[in-house]
Amino acid sequence: MSDPQLAHLELLARMDDLVARANDWNRHPAVWRPQRAAQGLLQRVLERIQSLKIRLEAPIVCATFGGTGTGKSSLVNALVGEDVTRAGRERPTTRKPVLIAHPKTSLSALGLPLDDFEIVLRDADLLRDLVILDCPDPDTSEAETAGSNLERLHALLPYCDVLVYVSTQQKYRSARVADELGQAAAGCRIVFVQTHADLDEDIREDWRRQLRAHYEIPDVFFVDSVRGLREQRSGQRPSGDLARLQDLLTSQLAASERVRIRRANVVDLLAGALDRCENLLSEHAPQLASLERALVTEQQSLSARLADRLQSELLDSRHLWERRLTAAVAETWGTSPFSALLRVYQGLGSLVTSVTLFRARSAAQMALIGAVQGGRWWLGRRDERAAEDKLQSAFCIDDEHLREAELVIQGHLRAAEIALAEGKHSLAALRGRAADVEQEFLGDAGRRVDGIIQRLAERNSAWSVRAGYELCWGAYLVFILYRVGKNFFYDSWLGNAPLLASEFYIPAALFLVLWAGVLIMSFTRRLRRGLEQEVRTLAGDLVRTQLAHGLFPDVEVACRAARTAIDELRGLQSLTQGLQNGISSDVGRLGAVRPGRVPAPVN
Repeated sequence: MSDPQLAHLELLARMDDLVARANDWNRHPAVWRPQRAAQGLLQRVLERIQSLKIRLEAPIVCATFGGTGTGKSSLVNALVGEDVTRAGRERPTTRKPVLIAHPKTSLSALGLPLDDFEIVLRDADLLRDLVILDCPDPDTSEAETAGSNLERLHALLPYCDVLVYVSTQQKYRSARVADELGQAAAGCRIVFVQTHADLDEDIREDWRRQLRAHYEIPDVFFVDSVRGLREQRSGQRPSGDLARLQDLLTSQLAASERVRIRRANVVDLLAGALDRCENLLSEHAPQLASLERALVTEQQSLSARLADRLQSELLDSRHLWERRLTAAVAETWGTSPFSALLRVYQGLGSLVTSVTLFRARSAAQMALIGAVQGGRWWLGRRDERAAEDKLQSAFCIDDEHLREAELVIQGHLRAAEIALAEGKHSLAALRGRAADVEQEFLGDAGRRVDGIIQRLAERNSAWSVRAGYELCWGAYLVFILYRVGKNFFYDSWLGNAPLLASEFYIPAALFLVLWAGVLIMSFTRRLRRGLEQEVRTLAGDLVRTQLAHGLFPDVEVACRAARTAIDELRGLQSLTQGLQNGISSDVGRLGAVRPGRVPAPVN
């Protein structure tokens, strides 16, 4: 297989892939109304593309297009070489469009509504590879009602492959015709013809300037249709631009060129539709962006409010976390003088109770001491439960803020034209989502607090921290033991010195307690400072983490889907542009719509 054939097959495969992707984009469910409108437009265009693919090998349908009195019918007669359609500056508005074809052409393969045409069959060389439609005028004064010429024109245009755009010195600036051409030209090749060359001045350069911004114009023909028809009737070859125009139509619209032309038309039609869809979505993108900003603003507002409340409650209950942290540090340190002191500090209440049990003289006293100890344990548990309840209430979102958020988001939803199911943003639904967020938060908060305690315990168990406290506490213990041991074993035995009296032991014990208190206060203050810093960080992190899902998850999903639709559509536009650049050289002598310049048709 030759390289040109492979390139042709590769191009067809790229086109099939592009159309398949466009169909996939069109099938995505959408709650954004502009996206649904774009999908409706694209669906019509895809149906038209499907009809083009079905009649890929059928003769080219070439239609004349222009205002009243521009000489369309005279041009058709001159191209065919005989009178095949009635010419005149004032066409009756009830006239049927005329279909001119070769007798051997299979008209059924064209897919045209043949009952709507006046059919003329002629054995002309020009008609061997194409059929000609003499279309109704687009600048008729009648409205587009059922059965009107304008309605017939709009019904015919989707079947056309090439438009011969006819105008004159008087008509080429017609805004009505230009608007109708803008709707008709997408998905068609265009040939520009100025008629009445026997009467009018050559305005082709000015006409080019008028059209250049929106159309690619390889050539403009200046035709005298009356003289050309007269020359052919007399057996002569037509002169001037009519001969060039006939050569263009017979060469560029030959059977061998059908696939190229329709392939280019498919890409242009799809490009026009995608541009129109992108414009439609872009027009409403500011409202979508406003909704996204409102979601972020509401989330940040709730986050800031809840972070402050949560942090306050956590710090109010920090003595509970402080006790757990001290126990975790003592456990991490293992067996050492200062860790033993921390355990004594943690179990001070139990130690006092144990001492009092030794002083009990009766069962009643023992029962009373047990009741006191049980009460102390119960109060501790109550404090822990109260702290957990406060933590839960700190993350509770009140109805006032829920209602305020609901009203703000509903307003932005209406402005952005996003239609969600009714009742999704009622106060009851918001309460339910808020409760779900709270439950998720409580479980995560407990895990995060455990992580903080473990992390701080490891941080405060480093030797750089531990050595100082162990040294300060151990030095005092060594001093006491050394002083007592020296007095007992050396001074009293060898030096006959008296044993230390209570005057030593009482101050020593007092300073022992004071020194222990100083060290414990210093250490717990260190723990508290680290705990407060972690709690502040935890409060913000927890709120941001939980509110990342938001109170309006369905709105967030809709916004993400809309953004994805815009991005995918722009990706399709980029692919289409690449195909257009590769195909444009195949039909270089025929005009076309410039990419992104003219809206796609909706018929």
